[in-house]
Amino acid sequence: MAQNLAGRTAVITGASSGIGEATARVLAAEGAAVALLARRAGHIEALAAEITAAGGKAVACVADVRDRDAVLRAADSIGAALGPAHILGNNAGVMLLSPFHAGKVDEWRRMIDTNLTGVLLVTDVFLAQLVAAQGDIVNISSVAGRTTGPNSSIYNATKWGLTAWSDALRKELVKASVRVIVVEPGAVATELTDHISDDRIREGAQGFYDSVGALQAEDIAAAIAFAVGQPHRVSLNEILIRPTGQAG
Repeated sequence: MAQNLAGRTAVITGASSGIGEATARVLAAEGAAVALLARRAGHIEALAAEITAAGGKAVACVADVRDRDAVLRAADSIGAALGPAHILGNNAGVMLLSPFHAGKVDEWRRMIDTNLTGVLLVTDVFLAQLVAAQGDIVNISSVAGRTTGPNSSIYNATKWGLTAWSDALRKELVKASVRVIVVEPGAVATELTDHISDDRIREGAQGFYDSVGALQAEDIAAAIAFAVGQPHRVSLNEILIRPTGQAG
């Protein structure tokens, strides 16, 4: 694989599994140094070791995107190990589906704090570096940021908010020559459905993913690598990716 991203440093949140893990592997294979941010130390340390053993450069930083102080500490560690960020992949997210009338307020807060506020906090911490580098911000939203459905109202709210914020941020950063890319996957075979606390809804979601032939995390990672690997004059602002079998 041609190393289109050599000399660039990519910070990936939610890098312990799924799309974040796959994106870290692909960007490292393209030559980027990768900073792996997640809460699960063992997962990201193993991934960093794997990337390093393959000839890449990676550092693992334990941080919860909801904790700005932890993200600031991670940024200091990344700067010391890899230098300033050129690419930020805001991937950390949760999908805790439930009917609104169930009143699962703690789950609502967790989704809002992770899917939306966490993205804002991480972007704020790295923004000056990205502006200096004329870099890329990649926000992983969802097809749920375009459509809605029963049992998904709070998740929809976070993803619609993320998609809207991404476009507003893009307009703010045009003159700074920072590209803002929002990626909206449909069903992807990751851990996302595993954390749904309602057994019936979790089983239904997993059945739906199976029925439409869910995408693999590597499919989304390839699209991200393609977008950030384009000549800087090319900005793929919005990428919607559904399984071929998914209608909505």
